[in-house]
Amino acid sequence: MQESQSQVHLARYITIAVDIATRIVRGEYRIGQKVFGRSTLAGKYNVSPETIRRALTLLQEREIVDVMPGIGVVVKSDRAAREYLADYNQKKVLLEIQERLEVLLKDREKLNLEIDRLTNQLLDYTFKMAGRLQKLEEVSVPADSPLLGTSLSEAGFRARTGATVLSIYRNGHEIVSPEANTTLKTGDVLLVVGTRESAEMVRQMIMGEMVYFKNTESKENNQ
Repeated sequence: MQESQSQVHLARYITIAVDIATRIVRGEYRIGQKVFGRSTLAGKYNVSPETIRRALTLLQEREIVDVMPGIGVVVKSDRAAREYLADYNQKKVLLEIQERLEVLLKDREKLNLEIDRLTNQLLDYTFKMAGRLQKLEEVSVPADSPLLGTSLSEAGFRARTGATVLSIYRNGHEIVSPEANTTLKTGDVLLVVGTRESAEMVRQMIMGEMVYFKNTESKENNQ
């Protein structure tokens, strides 16, 4: 608590010194003129005599005023007052820059933490979703495939695996959006869209690695 009060008094006595110096530069207090005594100044600025003493000590050290016992405070130099104000303004600018910089650094630290959090969240989500993303896969039909001569409707790739046959490459030609009654032939290359798992299931069906039961459902539920 005492430290906080000391900081308040410190700031206050400096502002009082600046105010007196400013009045001297403006000509309100002229060289050789007696500026009120400590008690009067304390009442004018509504501060304690100790705060006024600090302000006057600062001005006296800068040779702006003379504090004469029994006489009071006398203006000594307006040039010194100008120099003091120039120094004060420079220090004030530097202090403001420093304070602003500290605020920005704290904001940047918070921003960096938030960026790191969101980046980790994005990476975690990406890894989790990697296996669920839709991909294009090519699946070839070998000569020993159990699905040779089977139509897309009968194979029921979509119903069984969730994958869709977008096109079939056959003898150098592409059959785009093949109809449900299109039958599979040796050497056909199916362009399949689906997850990595669903495309692998289509390959297993064609290769005979997955038990196949002929689909008797409506053609609308196939491909």
